[in-house]
Amino acid sequence: MCAMLVGVMSMRPVCVIGLGLIGGSLLRDLHAKGWPVFGFNRSPSAVKQACDEGFDASSCLEDTLQRAEREGALIVLATPMPAIPSMLDAVMEHAPSCGITDVVSVKAEVYSLVCERGLQDRYVGGHPMAGTANSGWEAAHEDLFQGAAWVVTFDQAAEDPEGVSEQWVGLWRDVATVASAVGAEVIPARVGVHDAAVARISHLPHVLAEALAIVGDNGGALALSLAAGSFRDGTRVAGTVPSLVRAMCETNNVALLAALDETIDLLVDARANLAGEESSVEELVDAGYRSRVRYEARAGEARGGASTGGSNRPVLRVKPGAPKWVSQLEQAEALGARVDVF
Repeated sequence: MCAMLVGVMSMRPVCVIGLGLIGGSLLRDLHAKGWPVFGFNRSPSAVKQACDEGFDASSCLEDTLQRAEREGALIVLATPMPAIPSMLDAVMEHAPSCGITDVVSVKAEVYSLVCERGLQDRYVGGHPMAGTANSGWEAAHEDLFQGAAWVVTFDQAAEDPEGVSEQWVGLWRDVATVASAVGAEVIPARVGVHDAAVARISHLPHVLAEALAIVGDNGGALALSLAAGSFRDGTRVAGTVPSLVRAMCETNNVALLAALDETIDLLVDARANLAGEESSVEELVDAGYRSRVRYEARAGEARGGASTGGSNRPVLRVKPGAPKWVSQLEQAEALGARVDVF
């Protein structure tokens, strides 16, 4: 009996499909904690590396999913967005009763694909807000998710709070349990709200980093020789594999366009002020400084970026399936709060 069909996870096996930075780090973390976990990667060389390091991995998708079905595993789709349709089809064929989650950075498009296949009763979306500019198994490492936000979606319950099944509630708990097990902070959000938020704080920074990298490079050899911390930090994510950046930005284009338009308006105003008689960027800089301070306070950072030992996100205790638990999730979404599941 698969993951969606039992309400308490109790170290249920986890099957990770895709062993890149996120999937590979999840495999490493769960393995380190003694969790039964195995995975698939299409690259035989990456699988060999993982197996040589003592992990349970395979390059045969069919065999991996059939094993997930036999062992009642929770399936985590950790592939790039373009591969999700074929992965969902494979799960339908080879693991027809397993619960499914994912770690894709865009949620509305994934949920649409899930609903098209009638899989919404078996699906709870996820998105760990963690990563680096590197990719592949060799980039994966333990503790990547420690203290990070991990979005867990709840659209199925929000759409019909009274009609959601016990099986789905159990699956939601399972996904939250896995996220918590690797040190992440569970933040509930519906798919559309999530996508609007990450367009601003994840996808837009990629676009701005690419633009900044181009402008710096256009300055020639001297500019690049003089580039230091601010340029390095501002362009870090421009080092991400282009296909991954395109997949996240283009799939979330509507929300990203809104955020990009807002950014362009700010820059146009700043340019006008800089070109004016006073040649000032005071308005932009002061507002940006205040916004950064608010972010640091929420993230639990001291001035200068040092950690204060944990986030300052509000906390709500939630018992999945209890009366008004969906209202609690909606409240947490509005507050950007993390939830402790009991």
